[in-house]
Amino acid sequence: MRLGINLGYWGAGMDADNLAVAKEADRLGYSVCWAAEAYGSDAPTVLSWVAAQTENIDVGSGIFQIPARTPAMTAMTAATLDSLSGGRFRLGLGVSGPQVSEGWYGVKFDKPLSRTREYVEIIRKAMSRERLSHEGQHWTLPLPDGPGKPIKLTVHPVREEIPLYIAAIGPKNLEQTGEIADGALLIFFSPEHAEETTLQHLRAGREKAGKGPGLTGFDVCPTVPMAVGEDVPALADQFRPYTALYVGGMGSRKQNFYNRLAQRMGYEKEAAEIQEKYLAGDKEGAAAAVPHALIDSTTLVGPVERIAERMRGYAEAGVTTLSLAPAGFTLDERISGLRAGVEALERAGVAS
Repeated sequence: MRLGINLGYWGAGMDADNLAVAKEADRLGYSVCWAAEAYGSDAPTVLSWVAAQTENIDVGSGIFQIPARTPAMTAMTAATLDSLSGGRFRLGLGVSGPQVSEGWYGVKFDKPLSRTREYVEIIRKAMSRERLSHEGQHWTLPLPDGPGKPIKLTVHPVREEIPLYIAAIGPKNLEQTGEIADGALLIFFSPEHAEETTLQHLRAGREKAGKGPGLTGFDVCPTVPMAVGEDVPALADQFRPYTALYVGGMGSRKQNFYNRLAQRMGYEKEAAEIQEKYLAGDKEGAAAAVPHALIDSTTLVGPVERIAERMRGYAEAGVTTLSLAPAGFTLDERISGLRAGVEALERAGVAS
């Protein structure tokens, strides 16, 4: 198992700190640095900035939002970032959610599975540098009855194939991700519930594509919040607002992927209560309703020895890249978390 670092969103007032965290992760031997986007900072700009000031660490989009760019534009961006970074780019994709897709980008949030499949097909075709043509449900290239013609990418990526990841939560998306991607970007991943919520679906997709059995060569990559210290309950409480936001308020009442995941983990009643309170404006009540066990099973909290034990659990569950999101409002706190992650991995004895 390798370690990654997730910087989250840029532009929150800690940009200089984020760069310092990325550079320290590079120095410590972390394998990948992810950057996110929603409706603020864009990931490609951040990743180019980080890649220019690091040497060995991969830079990955966690994620590029599918409604934000045409697939051909994404192929161009991926090829450019891979070239500029010397072959260190990883392409992570996701459909975002209905509020952002329709409210920010003006793109209808419908048929996300078939849209993702076509998007990946076009990207792979474009990056293979064959002349681009595609006839599908969502895209037709070139447009018919017009001046367009099949053209090919002029940029030569450093590698023949850039690793492609998909952010997946639901069973059908996970199965398709196993089928068409090189890795899965996961959130609220619990080793105790990994088989029934995640891994069986990824394996089914790999087998469907003739790549199975098993997940050999596939990167299982969850992002896991981490806080180091002695008081486990107090450390876990730091992540109550974060968990409540996703389980209660990320998406609509009828379409919240994270709420459904919590239900599949056995927290049906609690997930309903969290969502009810959050959507009613009672964010504190929603946070208080989050079970400690849910937080503890989806984060790394406690002293280094406890975190090392939990890391062994992640490795045994099949995680191949464990991306950390160290808690802390100061640079020193976040750097300490990075170093503790390396120490814990070494103690766990699961480094690859």
